[in-house]
Amino acid sequence: MRHLSAALLYGLSLSAFSIPSALAADIPARIDISYSITSGSLEGEVNDTLEIKRASGARSYVLSSEARAKGLLALTQPDPIMLDSAGSITAEGSLRPSRFSDQHGKKIPKVAIFDWNKKLLTLQHKRGEEQKALPANIQDRLSLHYSFMFSPVPGKVIDLHVTDGRRLESVRYAVGKETLDTPMGKLETIVLTKQTETDGERDRKIWLAVDHHMLPVRIVATEKMGIVTDQMVTKISYGDPANSLKQGHLQ
Repeated sequence: MRHLSAALLYGLSLSAFSIPSALAADIPARIDISYSITSGSLEGEVNDTLEIKRASGARSYVLSSEARAKGLLALTQPDPIMLDSAGSITAEGSLRPSRFSDQHGKKIPKVAIFDWNKKLLTLQHKRGEEQKALPANIQDRLSLHYSFMFSPVPGKVIDLHVTDGRRLESVRYAVGKETLDTPMGKLETIVLTKQTETDGERDRKIWLAVDHHMLPVRIVATEKMGIVTDQMVTKISYGDPANSLKQGHLQ
């Protein structure tokens, strides 16, 4: 039950495609997204917040995600799972994380620290601390979902590195498109499907809404013990557009 509840809550060239002009609209300085998350008969809820700031001509971001169990599961697993990511937004529109953390209740958090000057990645977790070379094309498991808001999806295949604070993984995503039925209605989406090469490798599929700034509106993932979680958007709230920042274009 412990692994099941944690997995449930943990669930974190396109030129030929026709992309509406709404994609080029301004991105508000704050966005809140609510999701429902299910795994079999178990249910939970996830709330993400993205804040974008500008100072001295530089842009930065702060992302937070809180997952909680619902129903009977909440009685035995009341503590939330908190994911946080913070970093800068490059001139090319890429998210460049500086720190990521994954906190499961009162357990020791998993933390990733990105030192871009020394090109060094530090991973801190219950087994200790280790350092690795910092790849240029790296995201953490939360920033990955928001990493195409300011820059184009680069082609039909995406190769990058992702860390969850414990391990560093080289991954490849195939890029497609799909009309997705959601509680918010039908949404045109760009779909990223993780390409797995070995048995036991964890699947992940991410739907990005074209008319909502390429925000993640559905995430289906295989977690520990092969448990599949389905995270579906229920509501998106935008902050004051007067404080908005320009978004890049999808080519």
